[in-house]
Amino acid sequence: MPFRHDFDPTSLREYDIRGIVGKTLHPADAFAIGRTFASMVIRAGGKRIVVGYDGRLSSPALEEALVRGAVESGAEVTRIGCGPTPMLYFASVVDDADGAVMVTGSHNPPDYNGFKMMMGGKPFYGDQIRELGRLSASGDVLPETEGSSAFVDISARYIDRLVQDYDGVRPLRVVWDNGNSAAGDVLKRLVERLPGEHTILFGDIDGHFPNHHPDPTVEKNLQDLIRTVDEKQADLGIAFDGDADRIGIVDNRGQIFWGDQMLVLLAQDVLSRHPGATIIADVKASQILFDEVAKAGGQPLMWKTGHSLIKTKMAETGSPLAGEMSGHIFFADKWYGFDDALYAAVRVLGIVSRLPGPLSDFRDSLPVTVTTPELRFNCDDTRKFEVIREVAARLRTEGADVSEIDGVRVKTQDGWWLLRASNTQAVLVARAEARDEAGLDRLKSALASQLEASGLEAPDFSGENAGH
Repeated sequence: MPFRHDFDPTSLREYDIRGIVGKTLHPADAFAIGRTFASMVIRAGGKRIVVGYDGRLSSPALEEALVRGAVESGAEVTRIGCGPTPMLYFASVVDDADGAVMVTGSHNPPDYNGFKMMMGGKPFYGDQIRELGRLSASGDVLPETEGSSAFVDISARYIDRLVQDYDGVRPLRVVWDNGNSAAGDVLKRLVERLPGEHTILFGDIDGHFPNHHPDPTVEKNLQDLIRTVDEKQADLGIAFDGDADRIGIVDNRGQIFWGDQMLVLLAQDVLSRHPGATIIADVKASQILFDEVAKAGGQPLMWKTGHSLIKTKMAETGSPLAGEMSGHIFFADKWYGFDDALYAAVRVLGIVSRLPGPLSDFRDSLPVTVTTPELRFNCDDTRKFEVIREVAARLRTEGADVSEIDGVRVKTQDGWWLLRASNTQAVLVARAEARDEAGLDRLKSALASQLEASGLEAPDFSGENAGH
């Protein structure tokens, strides 16, 4: 029977394919992805595809269907089993695979799952995902044939490579919150290879996520880590999201060490070896990050939010380091340019062990600002980009100091505010940062008035200030 398959339109996202299992995502979708993606890889002159999956309950069945589809298109599939997404990226890069697919729901709730892809060593996203949907819907795939699949355990090679770049000078006391993520087994073996005293919370891989939601950028998900860092008098705490491509850190005092603060720490280290290098961060990052990179002799570059977009920009500019507020940290210095929370953790440990004082001293040395957390509010998919265009046009007319790299980021004497449309959800995302409370209130007021001018109800900003 000829192949053709329609995806639920909500599942084809900008950076990946993602949906609710049993509602918008089924094994038949996984089969279709395998069948179509493998056809695209083979038509581009490749054949070898690496496949991995995370610890979600639905992942083994989706992986099995995906592999079946890829094999039916004639691909040679290497299955690396359950583990973190960056281990899949590692397998793809070091073995020079033509394509790679990770079955993962990332930091989403337990009933979600999805697929992250690479092709020809580069992120597979945007128009390529839309093309995959079109080819599947029209049945435009290679004739059914028989490829092959084989299981390869790459975890020992991956752990060896992670440990290779540890450059600490004194042992640390570290608490790790695995959050029942797919890193569990690899993490347990990694810490056995690192000096110091290590405590792992929620180390079992469990797709129910029984202890807390697997997103380390949300403060309430870090409470177990903060408490244990205090109990153990640890030097720092490290947390992962569900597939361990995003990292969260708390310092020795249990204060959250946000993604942009982490990037300042890492950038100073990387720039000592790569003076004048370009360091990339997304539009949600603090102005302090860009200022500190420049102060350390680097070229700060603000870029669009989205791991695929950042990776692409890194390759284009030759940047050795990039990061996002969401905790994606990308190293091309000694590493391969992809986001890997385990690798970022190893590098952070090395730096912290060389600091003259505790991590909290470094945090306290950074200028103090008052910020909002990331504010998200609903806006219809058909309207969200139009709102950004309207706001940008008004700001240009007003002569505002505005960057339109990704949404609008407006600089004033008080600081800056950001409004952008999410590429993955029907929401607008906002953030603001100022030197003091009064300045932040003025920024929030300016943001609210722009939303109201576009006919939207401004969100309630009360109680949304947080030190940074």
